[in-house]
Amino acid sequence: MIYRKVKNEIDFLLEIFPAVGILGPRQVGKTTLAKEIAKDRPNATVYIDLELPSNIIKLSDPEAFFNINADKLVILDEIQRIPELFQVLRGVIDQRRENDKRACQFLVLGSASLELIKQSSESLAGRIAYKQMAGILLSELENPQQEMNELWLRGGFPDSFTAKSDIISFEWRQQFIVTYLERDVPQFGPRIPANQLNRLWTMLAHNNGGILNTAQLAAGLGISNPTARKYVDLLEDLLLVRSLYPWSGNIGKRLIKTPKVYIRDSGLTHALLGISTLNELLGHPVCGASWEGFVLENVMAYLPQNANAYFYRSSAGAEIDLLVEIGNKRIAIEIKRSLSPVVSKGFHIACNDVNATMKLLIYPGNESYPIAGGIQVMGIKDIVKLFEENRNSIK
Repeated sequence: MIYRKVKNEIDFLLEIFPAVGILGPRQVGKTTLAKEIAKDRPNATVYIDLELPSNIIKLSDPEAFFNINADKLVILDEIQRIPELFQVLRGVIDQRRENDKRACQFLVLGSASLELIKQSSESLAGRIAYKQMAGILLSELENPQQEMNELWLRGGFPDSFTAKSDIISFEWRQQFIVTYLERDVPQFGPRIPANQLNRLWTMLAHNNGGILNTAQLAAGLGISNPTARKYVDLLEDLLLVRSLYPWSGNIGKRLIKTPKVYIRDSGLTHALLGISTLNELLGHPVCGASWEGFVLENVMAYLPQNANAYFYRSSAGAEIDLLVEIGNKRIAIEIKRSLSPVVSKGFHIACNDVNATMKLLIYPGNESYPIAGGIQVMGIKDIVKLFEENRNSIK
């Protein structure tokens, strides 16, 4: 069992809010985590899987069911399948507040982001806190330095990472992609041809970490620009793709204004490109971009709530891979795969452009040390620790 650090945050939120939502793609470990939370409350939880007809029947009168289980934590899995439950939850929560009873507790799990929030934002505003759940993170491993390459290759889906071999892991991810496209995606909107969406996903994998070019995607798929953008948005809503938007401060320079797009799980990137071993990955053109996306996801998972993340790129070539703003602090992060990393002149220029207060270079090594220009070189596990230990302030 790999202990998921997000559990502590969810336990904390459950003490404050009447309802807590865990959002994340299918198979990322939401249900396992919910059942671990339930173990801490023996005989005080009830679990409902809204994909099972036998469980759905129990909610034929949801208000009565919730009232019968008023003293328990009610876990509702795949809540987006029955969005009308949100209205019932609002009534139950408000009624218990009026009666001055123990704060009602619901733990809802969903496989979508914006879609789920859209369904609940009006009915549960002020009553629910959301926590997004990523795949397994480097900081959650027992031996992060030894297991880093394996996590990078296989990705963070538990069944993929813990597979007995790289080949079994690769097969699991390929089947996951097929299942998602054919069974799960159609639940969230108009019918989209699975083969078309698969081609789009693969095109994004080839250009992982690149500037989003919907015209190029549309041309490759034979669809319109708005439709291509709609497909990308859908994958983002399903928490499978991340758009990183450009920093756009008023500095009097021509800046790139289009987002960069990453496939959030490195293992899925590799499966889409047919990469099944570490040797194949190290020799593939996507290697550097894949590593950048892997680092990005591990860092983003530990950013403070008040942090904003961007990239920076000017038309003259000045660039910062990841720019984190926390209050009046700007942390410029360069990501390199090399064990002997060096930064380009463009990074120094970009740091001056944005008045960076901290400059970091992340690489796959163990040591941390300073280099010229006020830049601190850090291993990926150390940068994660930096943000994890300084959630409210970066010193």
